[in-house]
Amino acid sequence: MELTVNGERHDVAASTLADLMDALDYRGEWLATAVNGELVKASRRSERFLQDGDRIEILSPMKGG
Repeated sequence: MELTVNGERHDVAASTLADLMDALDYRGEWLATAVNGELVKASRRSERFLQDGDRIEILSPMKGG
């Protein structure tokens, strides 16, 4: 399946957001995730199934100042 992750295309076999994060070596409950602009809580990533063409954002919070 072809997905766009943080603006880059990836061809992956992951079926859920949690699987995708494992496949791309993203670790951490503190990461913010969204699929097609919709926020996905860390506790729901294994329940969020992906479809071909989905746009995923995986972001790390940053301190500002």
